[in-house]
Amino acid sequence: MQQSPEKVLIIDVRSSEEYTDEHIPAAVNISLYELENRSKEFSKESIIVTACKKGGGRSAQAADWLRQNGFNSGWLCGGTTGWFT
Repeated sequence: MQQSPEKVLIIDVRSSEEYTDEHIPAAVNISLYELENRSKEFSKESIIVTACKKGGGRSAQAADWLRQNGFNSGWLCGGTTGWFT
């Protein structure tokens, strides 16, 4: 990620209300429920990191779906909470 930050896309898969409360700088808000429809906007060349509040729930589900559909993705362990601690 440090070598090619322009290739990294952080997607916050929480609701817009949760995102507004606190989010990782530069993260885009695409809820888990919108992900499939919005995935056409992503490049398969990108490294996609999904994030939710604590990591491992919605973000893991989103990363799994993305991987199954040909994207290079993973989820942020610790989520947004971990990012700010």
